[in-house]
Amino acid sequence: MNNAYSSPIPVKKTHLGNALASEWTKIKSVRSTMWTLGIFIALVVGIGLLAAANTEPSDYGDVPFTIPAFFGLMLGQICLITLGVLVTSSEYGTGMIRTTFTASPQRHRVLLAKILVFLAVAFVVSAGSILLVGLATSSMNSGPEAGDVPWAGTVLKGGLYVSLLGVVALAVGSMLRHSAGAITAMLGVVLVPAILPAFLMIWDSTRTLAEKMSDYNAINSLAKIFGADGMDGASGTSQLVVLVVVTAVAVGGAFALLEKRDV
Repeated sequence: MNNAYSSPIPVKKTHLGNALASEWTKIKSVRSTMWTLGIFIALVVGIGLLAAANTEPSDYGDVPFTIPAFFGLMLGQICLITLGVLVTSSEYGTGMIRTTFTASPQRHRVLLAKILVFLAVAFVVSAGSILLVGLATSSMNSGPEAGDVPWAGTVLKGGLYVSLLGVVALAVGSMLRHSAGAITAMLGVVLVPAILPAFLMIWDSTRTLAEKMSDYNAINSLAKIFGADGMDGASGTSQLVVLVVVTAVAVGGAFALLEKRDV
């Protein structure tokens, strides 16, 4: 055994930090990240500034200065959903997931790293966009007629809400392993609860269900977070809590299926 080969390359035990570095390299290297986040920023900031330019200080007597960002987020959330799906499903589509799991056999570590990196990127971009719109709106419409509604909470809650929607999409992409199917499923999750209550309100037996769906769908949840629904004291906290629970369930399902299936 004296002649046994010994590699000159130091062998170190891998950990979550290595997986995070790998996923960060992936997400910043692919074109889909640039396009989806670029369009997201263009929608939120562009529509937000356009709305702010066409308002007056008196329009902000009882709403926060970040309210123009809400109009962009209604469309921009689709971009984060798409990116969330692509973070996982694109590797299955190209077959590169085999290389990923060969390099890191601990599959749960890979999925956790994907979730953490995506959540961090999505939150920074979304919260930063909302903050930029809020600052610009405040500078354009500040005055004695404008109210003093605090808006720091809308930056944090709004950014976290759309980021968690992207994490749900990431989990769905991991479970379905098909980009088009997962994006379609997530569009249904976002759009159907916003449309269906109008039909369910017709019957008394489904009226309660319609009211709950109307309160907790993605668009109205964002409206409550930004105070755009006309209800005093509504902060959207309960809607955010519900989304956290939904995200936890979706991520749990993704972890469970990841260990049971082949690549």
